[in-house]
Amino acid sequence: MDFSDNPVIAAVRDEKGFEKALKSAVSHIFLLNSDLLTLKETIKKAHEAKKTIFVHVDFTEGLGKDKVGMEALARFKADGVITTRSGIVKSAKEAGLLTVQRFFIVDSHSFDTAVESVKTARPDMIEVMPALVTREIKRLKETIKIPVIAGGLIEEKAEIYSALSAGASAVSTGKSELWE
Repeated sequence: MDFSDNPVIAAVRDEKGFEKALKSAVSHIFLLNSDLLTLKETIKKAHEAKKTIFVHVDFTEGLGKDKVGMEALARFKADGVITTRSGIVKSAKEAGLLTVQRFFIVDSHSFDTAVESVKTARPDMIEVMPALVTREIKRLKETIKIPVIAGGLIEEKAEIYSALSAGASAVSTGKSELWE
């Protein structure tokens, strides 16, 4: 995935945020809340607006968190998935989807667990939360050698620059004022 045009990812939880993201300068959307009934149309709208869209499967109502659910997302033409679960990463990759595995880094144990999970599941990218853990972003990027997306608690441009200068490839934020 290329972040060279715009390293900010729109993280959206509702229809209003989604519509705002479609009109914004971002190239990528993280759909953090959805349901099976509206998902296909939502993905279609994102693609019509020339956006890539990743579906957070842990928070998608009605979608099986299994191989069949990931195949359904591939048929709906989602670009990728976001999940905290290694098993879903494997199923999504088998279905041909890009994968973002989300980790909450709160201490050295969660750091070590993230490294081991990445070695096992082999996601395409990881998202480290909260994003304001710049030291861990740098360490993960050096240790794992795949793109790191910083997400969570991003409220100011300076925080975006801080995460990017720590080595993050991109930053996801729900704060629409930062999408431009």
